[in-house]
Amino acid sequence: MSETRRPDFRKEQETTLARPHMKYTGMARALFKAMDLAYGKGTTLPKVRLLEILARIPYQAWETRQYAKLSTQYHRYADVQRAMEILHWGREAQDNEFWHLLVIEERMRLEGVREGWLWENVAPHVACFKYAWFSRWMARFDIRRAFYMNAEFEDHAEHVYMKFVKDHPELEKQKVDSEIVQMHPQGPFETWADVFRRIALDERDHMNHSLKHCGLSDRVVPYVSLATP
Repeated sequence: MSETRRPDFRKEQETTLARPHMKYTGMARALFKAMDLAYGKGTTLPKVRLLEILARIPYQAWETRQYAKLSTQYHRYADVQRAMEILHWGREAQDNEFWHLLVIEERMRLEGVREGWLWENVAPHVACFKYAWFSRWMARFDIRRAFYMNAEFEDHAEHVYMKFVKDHPELEKQKVDSEIVQMHPQGPFETWADVFRRIALDERDHMNHSLKHCGLSDRVVPYVSLATP
């Protein structure tokens, strides 16, 4: 989901933090408010881990919907092309979001961050069940609206990660020594600050694809700088 060439992470961070958030709809605001109530308004590793656990769910819902369309509309070539495009994009995005989850888990392990049994084992399952039900409903009845809400989700995530780097300047000096973290196609990463910036830019890529699929290509956020790798 990333650009072919490696962007200038610092410049892209400045761009993100200077760009206003999308004007979130009521459903998106309710979701973000619920996370703030459960984990606090600040950005913590357990909070972004839940963000990444939820992030793959909409793509899975779209995948189910598109496979159902292929089974019934295979004689309509334009519909088949559209479905296959969404499936390809969704699978790539899911894999990328799962890498984010592995990175967050690795970071929590390195920092010795532990949660209580309730937050570790119960809360994520409850959140996933509710979000999965909602995502499947959206995919079935208003797929374009589902794409737009995902763009809101990804815009929020991009800002969260870039602000996290800003709020933790110590990340700039912390070297990366993890095979899991270096799995990204644009690795290796020298510092943890760049790891989190890359995650933020992945979220921007997901947002842009979501905007394109709901007919809002004019709102795509481009990279301001693509440096030589």
